[in-house]
Amino acid sequence: MSASRITPRHMAMLSIAAACITLSLKFLAYELTGSVSLYSDALESFVNLAAAIAGLIALSIAAKPADRDHPWGHEKAEYFSSGFEGALIIIAALSIVYESIHKLLDPMPIERIGWGIVISMLATAVNAATALLLLRYAKRHDSIALEADAHHLLSDVWTSLGVAIALGLLLWLPPTWYFLDPLIAMLVAVNILRIGAQLLRRSADGLMDSALPDAELAEIATALQVSLPASAQTSALRTRKSGNQRFVDFKLSVPGTLSVADSHSLCDQLEAAIHARLPRCQISIHVEPAEPAAD
Repeated sequence: MSASRITPRHMAMLSIAAACITLSLKFLAYELTGSVSLYSDALESFVNLAAAIAGLIALSIAAKPADRDHPWGHEKAEYFSSGFEGALIIIAALSIVYESIHKLLDPMPIERIGWGIVISMLATAVNAATALLLLRYAKRHDSIALEADAHHLLSDVWTSLGVAIALGLLLWLPPTWYFLDPLIAMLVAVNILRIGAQLLRRSADGLMDSALPDAELAEIATALQVSLPASAQTSALRTRKSGNQRFVDFKLSVPGTLSVADSHSLCDQLEAAIHARLPRCQISIHVEPAEPAAD
């Protein structure tokens, strides 16, 4: 299949397959070692799987065309996926903290650390490759669901590397240092709590119709400044984003003597200028006569 024919749904299915592989490998590493930090790593992979399935469902809904009940389309379904992933991450972090406290109160030696590290690194390699592909296609399709999944996988990669390094130290430390294992797991929990909070905030922003980022607003302003004649001006600019679709509307004041055809032509010019800088824009322009200058 050529790269141009790969859709966000295809990438979501790839993410599900990768999550199944990494989940199996990481739980194997945990079963071999009994390490709570490897348990925390495995639990995050379980969240990856659940989030990838939710992402596939959301992307399938978002791909549906607008209909009578949803005239603006279904793209906001992606924000539900991102929010669901954020909630799952927070639940996983709390579970890790619970298990870590239990291990601190009842410490146990870790077995076969070397094998656990090797297996965990194999899973990490799968996650890293998948995350880089997801980021590439998230940018191409402007998909918040794929982007959220990719950043979560990348956080999992860094978490796994940190866990592996810390467990590697335990190979050389005396058994009395086994308390480091649950402490490492708690650090993992704090990190994924932060990521979960970020995903929830981004989802809330999308569902609450927050304005486009400052960089994109600047692109709109530049497009209007370059294309707008001196006799016309814009006001009441409003923007929002739904999935990968941007919505822009504003008022356009033109001289009262300007014909309907010329006003329409000017609107076409402004729309083309904005589209050239920002893809996937739906633009609405309300044309009104400019107030005559006071004598």
